[in-house]
Amino acid sequence: MASAPKRFKAAVESGAQESSSADPLSAFLAWCGRAGVELNPKVRLSREGAVAGYGMLAAEELQAGEVLFTIPRTALLSQHTTSIHALLQEAQESLQSQSGWVPLLLALLHEYTASSSHWQPYFSLWQDFRSLDHPMFWPQEERTRLLQGTGIPEAVDKDLANIQLEYNSIILPFMETHPDIFDPKLHTLELYKELVAFVMAYSFQEPLEEEEEDEKGPNPPMMVPVADILNHVANHNANLEYSPHCLRMVTTQPVRKGQEIFNTYGQMANWQLLHMYGFAEPYPGNSHDTADIQMVTLRRAALQRAKSEAQQHLVSEQWDFLCQLEMVGEEGAFVLGWDEVLTEEELSMTLKVLCMSEEEFKEYKEQDGWEDDSDEEENSTLSNEALSRLKTPCKKLLYDSVLLTLESYGADLKAEQDLLNNKEAYEKLSRREQQALHVRYGQKRILHQLLELVQ
Repeated sequence: MASAPKRFKAAVESGAQESSSADPLSAFLAWCGRAGVELNPKVRLSREGAVAGYGMLAAEELQAGEVLFTIPRTALLSQHTTSIHALLQEAQESLQSQSGWVPLLLALLHEYTASSSHWQPYFSLWQDFRSLDHPMFWPQEERTRLLQGTGIPEAVDKDLANIQLEYNSIILPFMETHPDIFDPKLHTLELYKELVAFVMAYSFQEPLEEEEEDEKGPNPPMMVPVADILNHVANHNANLEYSPHCLRMVTTQPVRKGQEIFNTYGQMANWQLLHMYGFAEPYPGNSHDTADIQMVTLRRAALQRAKSEAQQHLVSEQWDFLCQLEMVGEEGAFVLGWDEVLTEEELSMTLKVLCMSEEEFKEYKEQDGWEDDSDEEENSTLSNEALSRLKTPCKKLLYDSVLLTLESYGADLKAEQDLLNNKEAYEKLSRREQQALHVRYGQKRILHQLLELVQ
């Protein structure tokens, strides 16, 4: 059972002793005390010793199961706790969007710019949201040059298009109906974009039971002061727990004095971390890293292998059939992890169908994709060991698809490896160049591992 933290007062006093009253962290700690947050005196918040920005460090040794802090739900910043919650509730039908973030973003637009906002000490921790350095803030040329092949430029393009659409079609009309609260000259598209990055990097979504999520959809995001100060690593040592009246951060393993305490943002690949949070884990730290092979790349490899017009026509028919089965799509990707294929059913089925002869495909199609195969279930689990046992035509198709995927990057694996191994050269890189290198290198390592398995 988790042990409870002591009252926040001691932590506020120790924080105040370390920093002047002008320090945003001192003001935030004082706000936490007023808001009913309880912080374990064995931890401290600081910039010093943290891997990035602010972080939480162990001031004393911690055991597994210790509560690091408790935050009442009244201290969370959400569409339900903002001072304009009644307006948001009244307009909820017109505020629906693809992201589901609009109500929270409107709350943030108001609270961030209102000098009397209850959450001003919280916002003061972030002097400039652009310092989050998401790829959406990079010049397009730099984004393309550093991240080509990773999937991030395409994801950012979609984000920027959706942000503009939401702002013009939902945010502006809402602001125009409430001119006493909002001013488009102050609450600009640029500020909205910065707050989207803030929500991407720091918000939390309370998990639902699977059945509830199927019925209602996911919970809307919310800002959780203190919890969002903890940095992320795949091998984390703390976890956020939810209860009806409060949220608690609890250690999941012992933590040494002076060690940083890390939460987890979920099982996220480096490209997702850089896209959503503005950083990547250095190789080999991210055990959840992945690489993608675009689904259409397998079709392209199969078409290149086809030696006649009839064979190309067969590949097109097979692809259309896979689309009907909802196994593939024009914008989908097969996801590869370090130990297995994460989209195993889709890749297994696609390889099998694209490698069928005309007669095999005709018979298979007549059965609507069903067949009596005792090995089917076993073969659909594409672990690394299973990949090495694929039939030769499937191996060849996968091998060719990996080569085509590697061509989409700007540099080869050896050049990236040499750069990582040369400490002097690596340290001369800008932060963006370093983060992009970690993303590219991890993806290429996974792809080269697959090449070896199916060679």
